[in-house]
Amino acid sequence: MLKFTIKRLLSAIPVLFIVITLVFFLMRIIPGDPALMILGDDYEPEDYAALRESMGLNKPILQQYGEYVFGIVSGDWGTSLYNNKPVFQNIKARMEPTILVTIYSTIIAVVFAIPFGIVSARRRNTVVDYSLTTVSVLALSLPSFWLGLMLVYYVCVRTGLFPVQGYKFIADAGLRKALHCLTIPCLVLGFQHVGSLTRYTRTTMLDVLSNDYIKTARAKGLAERLVYYKHALKNALAPVVTNIGVSIASMLGGATITENVFNIPGMGKLAYDSLLRRDYTQEQAIILFVAIIFIIMNILLDIIYKILDPRIEFD
Repeated sequence: MLKFTIKRLLSAIPVLFIVITLVFFLMRIIPGDPALMILGDDYEPEDYAALRESMGLNKPILQQYGEYVFGIVSGDWGTSLYNNKPVFQNIKARMEPTILVTIYSTIIAVVFAIPFGIVSARRRNTVVDYSLTTVSVLALSLPSFWLGLMLVYYVCVRTGLFPVQGYKFIADAGLRKALHCLTIPCLVLGFQHVGSLTRYTRTTMLDVLSNDYIKTARAKGLAERLVYYKHALKNALAPVVTNIGVSIASMLGGATITENVFNIPGMGKLAYDSLLRRDYTQEQAIILFVAIIFIIMNILLDIIYKILDPRIEFD
């Protein structure tokens, strides 16, 4: 396992290099000038030239790229072009809401999806199965922005049970208040993944239930509860865990839309604002940081996969 982990970490280096390269050059293809974004319409040419020089934007593009890669390797991710603060300091200040949104949404999705998938497999081709399948398709079909607006109006505005938008940090209001602010956004984000996880759990359960060892267990007279939860569920969960990992990655990306709709000051909103400001270094740092999280998460999922199914061998 240690050898596998080291190999995966080493194989991540070229992936990160490709991400750095693509993001660096794609950001500079986008129309817009960071200096003009800061100065506005009324500016003096001398001020414009001086600001671009202070930002390092007057250097040749390949020199900028080389300096950026060298800074990443040496641990210096750069300084925001917008507020002149270290980019990782800005990420750290916005990290809490995004992490909570991802974890909270994942818990909502898993808590509903796995039981739904198991029940749907047990009640195959019944009214219960058809009903849960309908809910799954509905969850996959509804646009998140529409669902968010409906929940905001009917749950937040009309009942006042939850805030319409905004977020209170744990240090200021406590964990309970922070989660209260994120409940509706996380329901929107998590509901999308309930559908896919439910269908995937149902499919894997049905595949496992068709195996010979399940038939043997039933032939021995084991109760259906033991057959489902002791023998079938453990083997069915291994591929489901992988799907959950994909869902987490998707939620990190989907947090950008959710945070902007509900005005949550997280990493997703920071990435969106940085893109509008053409804050190159900040946007590059956010994408690189998220890419590192994805790589670490995939390695952890492989380890969990091995724990759930010891038959798996890693080369």
